Amino acid sequence: MAIHKLELLSPAKNADYGIAAINHGADAVYIAAQKFGAREVAGNSMADVERLAAYAHRYYAKVYLALNTIIYEQELEEARNIAIQAHNIGCDALIIQDMALLEMGLPPIPLHASTQTNNLDAEKVKFLENVGFTRVILGRELSMQEIAAIHEQTNVELEGFVHGALCVSHSGQCYLSQAIANRSANRGACAQPCRSAYDLHDAKGKLLLKNRHLLSLSDFNLSDKLEDLYKAGISSFKMEGRLKDLTYVKNITAYYRRQLDRLIAKYPDVRKSSSGDSYFNFDPKPGLSFNRGFTSYFIDGKQKKMASLNTPKHKGEELGKVVEIGNTWFKIAGNIEVNNGDGICFFDRSEILKGTKVNRVEKGRIYPLSMEDIGLGVEVFRNYNHAFEKRMSGITARRFIYADLLFKANEKEITITATDEDGISVDIKEPQLGEIAKNEEMALQSLKENLSKSGDSIFMFTPAITSDKVYFYPHAVVNAWRRQLAEKLEQARLVSHKIEKYAIEPNSIAYPSASLSYFGNIANSLARKFYERHGLKDIGDAFELNPDTEGVLMTTHYCIRRELGICTICTKGKVAGNAESLYLYNNGKRLRVDFDCERCGMTICKINR
Repeated sequence: MAIHKLELLSPAKNADYGIAAINHGADAVYIAAQKFGAREVAGNSMADVERLAAYAHRYYAKVYLALNTIIYEQELEEARNIAIQAHNIGCDALIIQDMALLEMGLPPIPLHASTQTNNLDAEKVKFLENVGFTRVILGRELSMQEIAAIHEQTNVELEGFVHGALCVSHSGQCYLSQAIANRSANRGACAQPCRSAYDLHDAKGKLLLKNRHLLSLSDFNLSDKLEDLYKAGISSFKMEGRLKDLTYVKNITAYYRRQLDRLIAKYPDVRKSSSGDSYFNFDPKPGLSFNRGFTSYFIDGKQKKMASLNTPKHKGEELGKVVEIGNTWFKIAGNIEVNNGDGICFFDRSEILKGTKVNRVEKGRIYPLSMEDIGLGVEVFRNYNHAFEKRMSGITARRFIYADLLFKANEKEITITATDEDGISVDIKEPQLGEIAKNEEMALQSLKENLSKSGDSIFMFTPAITSDKVYFYPHAVVNAWRRQLAEKLEQARLVSHKIEKYAIEPNSIAYPSASLSYFGNIANSLARKFYERHGLKDIGDAFELNPDTEGVLMTTHYCIRRELGICTICTKGKVAGNAESLYLYNNGKRLRVDFDCERCGMTICKINR
């Protein structure tokens, strides 16, 4: 029976966050080095990356180094050195966007094609597979049917996002931040103009909507789609969040670990891709961590209510509506417990998010720091759960690898053999120093209990005892044997652990199109050489090299007209031309929104005049 391994992939802002993710059930984590990660402020020293890799490999979990920005000519050697160091310290793969890395003669480390390479169809994914990528990270915009179609036409591993913030633009194809703020998203420095508030005007200048976050999507949540994604061909389930806090990493990783374990339990040929199980002392819930509300985006096709129009901030969990009110207090419908120190928020009459703190709660009455704008019928959310955050600040999980202990004893010697869940085995032999037990039942029980302890080790031992006679051993002696076995077994695991090696052999497989504009994000001579080798003649420079270039700054499946319910073009599946352009205004900047109604998407251009 062929075994299919599924991977839960968590974000690591730094090594400590990555270790927490491993403890809470991640099969792999992704982290950046000091430069060239797509989150500029989440860089790390190679020493910290090495520390994370060493920890992860105890559980046969993996560490992927995000080297996924575009690279300028003068940075090529620096990027190459980081890639070499990543291989030398034991990283399991590089996540890359810039094809220059394929021209550098890297050591044999697997390469994953970042979502920044804009992976939206089988033709593109097949090309990436053919040039040597071992995994392709798909765009978030894809439907379940589109993912399945890509899987049917390719053989490469497919990774898909299942949770976290959504970029409204196609990945790697957004130049809005560079054009507006001189901060490149493809360099990890996005200013997030999509989270800003805009006024919306029609072509005649009529104000349609004022001060709304028209490009700010709700957060991705496919936790109820994992089985369908597995059937469609996803083998790595990825969470966004390298800029999120530690509570988010713990909570969301633990939640998806439980969800994925339920899926794995249904299929005898499916396994997790790492070892051990995690035990939590809290109940993980996505709504308790940062979110802008949730959407499944396009996974089930076109739909409305994808955006968080009124705020880009964390609303938190819904508590209920205000049903009773006094001068300094209010009550809400429902039975959700509210505690002193909680943070609450709500939308005022102008649909602006307001917040305050809970000073105390007595007999169902909530006494906030401020009662301003709180009235009957107001829907209240909790965006800071004091009790939950307090619990999450401590140790919230331990991860154990299962191991069987076989204790054999005769009058001459003792042999203890430990065999872990991956079949790795070690033993120790000691001369028989025990005394014949006066109380056999108590002696056996004591021996079994001491052999079962985990202590500070990563193992959960299940002992079996075979002995010609029942002997008594001091607790300290048995504990020392168990610690010695745990140390030997962990060392044996590290020796047995193999990091995948994969060297790319350059080829001349034809690129799916004959030309590339600035959408190809080609910022150096080696990337240009790569595309020339694959048959391209007409190759444009990256937008960042010519930031005054006029043209499309954002391409998206999302449509403002559909979101607002004002699309008049598509009727019963039939498209009658393209809708008239709309205009976004923010702080003196003007953006034109053009609609591609045949594909049901839109583009955004900056207007300088």
